[in-house]
Amino acid sequence: MITAVDTNILIDIFLDDKTFGRSSAKQLRSCLQDGALVVCDVVFVETAPLFPSVDACLNALAALSIRNTTIALDSYMAAASAWRAYRESGGARNRMVADFLIGAHALVECDRLLTRDRGFYRKYFQKLRVFE
Repeated sequence: MITAVDTNILIDIFLDDKTFGRSSAKQLRSCLQDGALVVCDVVFVETAPLFPSVDACLNALAALSIRNTTIALDSYMAAASAWRAYRESGGARNRMVADFLIGAHALVECDRLLTRDRGFYRKYFQKLRVFE
């Protein structure tokens, strides 16, 4: 089982969020028991600024047994399709393309996604397994 990890989970953990930090860490541990944890390059780029250097971010991810992966072309194509559907349905630009890339990566290249933003991913990636 490969679990893609969303940025919001990592921010909760690395910044010790008072509301979500513990539950996000617990969910991450549960996913690790089921198999591998990965972040796509978009999540890495969104997470890296939390650290003084890229190496520090890589070390923190490694300490959590999370490895970085590169998004494949099929995932880009799925993200583009979802983005198009979003825009055609009147979606406002308060959603970023990055969210669509994260969802498509999880759908195409992983078995599920660990995120707090379940509603969005369920709506635009209906076949994606979102970790509960």
